[in-house]
Amino acid sequence: MGMFNIREPKRYEHKYIYYDERKEKLEKIEESARRDLGMVSQETFNPESIRGKFVEGTKHLKRRKENGGPRMSVQLTVVIIAALLFILHWLVTGELFF
Repeated sequence: MGMFNIREPKRYEHKYIYYDERKEKLEKIEESARRDLGMVSQETFNPESIRGKFVEGTKHLKRRKENGGPRMSVQLTVVIIAALLFILHWLVTGELFF
């Protein structure tokens, strides 16, 4: 049984020695107050601003986004459903024709 018990390495956990949570909270509050008052532009780093940047960087993803993504036509959907129903009928009854 020892062959299947593969030990995983211990995960690295970085703990700060000198960390002031209060200072960080105050900086966040000050930054949000500056933004609300218009003293700082909204274009500073925002994690939500990254969203969509990778799609804009590639041509094929940009085209896919403009087209609304890949879509399946109604006709193809009907054909696939009919084929699946035919296969289900064949598996249940063993007959090829209705």
